[in-house]
Amino acid sequence: MADSKLTTKATARLSLPLFVLFTVLTVAAEAALVTEVKKQDDDQPFVGVNIGTDVSNLLSPTALVSFLQLQKITHIRLYDADTDILRALAHTKIRVVVGVPNNQLLAIGSSNATAAAWIDRNVVAFYPETLITGIVVGDEVFTTVPSSSPILLPAIQSLYSALVASNLHTQIKISTPHSASIILDPFPPSQAFFNQSLVPIVLPLLQFLSKTGSPLMMNLYPYYVFMQNKGVVPLDNCLFKPLTPSKEMVDPNTLLHYTNVLDAMIDAAYFSMKNLNITDVVVHVTESGWPSKGDSKEPYATMDNADTYNSNLIKHVFDRSGTPLHPEFTSSVYIYELFNEDLRSPPVSEANWGLFYGNSTPVYLLHVSGSGTFMATDTTNQTYCVAMDGVDPRTLQAALDWACGPGRANCSEIQPGESCYHPNNVKNHASYAFDSYYQKEGETAGSCDFKGAAMITTTDPSHGSCIFPGSKKVSNKTETGGSSSSNVTDTSGAAADRLWFWRGTRRPEVSHTLLVLLLTWLVFAIFDATMR
Repeated sequence: MADSKLTTKATARLSLPLFVLFTVLTVAAEAALVTEVKKQDDDQPFVGVNIGTDVSNLLSPTALVSFLQLQKITHIRLYDADTDILRALAHTKIRVVVGVPNNQLLAIGSSNATAAAWIDRNVVAFYPETLITGIVVGDEVFTTVPSSSPILLPAIQSLYSALVASNLHTQIKISTPHSASIILDPFPPSQAFFNQSLVPIVLPLLQFLSKTGSPLMMNLYPYYVFMQNKGVVPLDNCLFKPLTPSKEMVDPNTLLHYTNVLDAMIDAAYFSMKNLNITDVVVHVTESGWPSKGDSKEPYATMDNADTYNSNLIKHVFDRSGTPLHPEFTSSVYIYELFNEDLRSPPVSEANWGLFYGNSTPVYLLHVSGSGTFMATDTTNQTYCVAMDGVDPRTLQAALDWACGPGRANCSEIQPGESCYHPNNVKNHASYAFDSYYQKEGETAGSCDFKGAAMITTTDPSHGSCIFPGSKKVSNKTETGGSSSSNVTDTSGAAADRLWFWRGTRRPEVSHTLLVLLLTWLVFAIFDATMR
């Protein structure tokens, strides 16, 4: 009996410190997870999606979060702070930026208590279980509700003070998105400047962003640049299509070469800030995209253009090549948007910016295979090498001769009488030879160049009975590996059926692994102490 009491006392003595140690380790593991997530967000550019809710059959919050997880989407932006969605996001590792609607600015900017209550209700109540990484205050306030412009910075400052009081100001950044129209004379970028009438408001805002390490948020749409400047800005430049050097845009003041419109728009923002002596604020693109459908006045709002723009935008971000002015900085981008918002008022394009319909079926399949560790809803997971448009036929012929000769490409199918002989022209024959060489070399970097005569595409160039080498490779894979479905609700794990937004950096599960090891040690310690 005495021995039993001694054992009970010994166990009791162990229980309290072990419980305390368990609690400390659990808290430490949670903190480590948050720290790891924050480190990833600080170190690497990412692609996220905006989630608008003007959708007639919007998924429930729980179903929405399950859909985001299925699609491997790890960064989202909400236009408000929907409590049901924030609650559903808990423990998912999905990073979310919450929004303060424009109609709440006046109340928050006029009262510190209202701002503190907003932070308590929409941030503190959910963090860190829900990984809130930013607060977006208003949306394009200077251009959509200019009467609220004077209250914008006070609202941001009040919310920031509330974050400081909750000791969350280093984990959660706060800023406001702007329309590209606040920047005048945007090309060439070196001549860009902020609208002079806005400078008294913009400068203090930029100084605040500099002081707090927050980004300048810009909504940038090459689509609108193209529509407003048709005949001046080529479509290929807007869609990130490969360009010959002669088609690149050159800033005459800096001699920097721009291969796409988005980079030029981002650098215009950097130059505009530099004109106000602000040089340490990075640009985040809070909205960018391309509509997949439009009315008769919007002939370039097509699925093909939307697919091309968003696919190339994703690849551009994950190339991490920055911009011509700042190659060391690659802006993170939120695609506008996840779902088609069918309840939007005309024009038709307003309801057709989504990657998916409201029922979660894809509007089109992105083509972003080959972007490092980033994969997508690509039905082929395949790229091809073809002749670029506008190349001189003699240049193409020389490249064709090299591919079929020293390059040892298999050019048998473009001989007279064979399946790819027609159409009998140098561009068609060169495309086949280029792809043969490119596939033979394993689609390696530099194997689709041919002195600027070739370009990589995700569109299968096969036609009729002419099957290109890259397409044959896909066919062989399908025969040996089975067919894949385009059903996005499939949970089989087939990468070809999913839109993945994962960056492939070191993952935070490391912290959880350490916790498991420590808890295992604790179990053995308790067992050992009990048996003594």
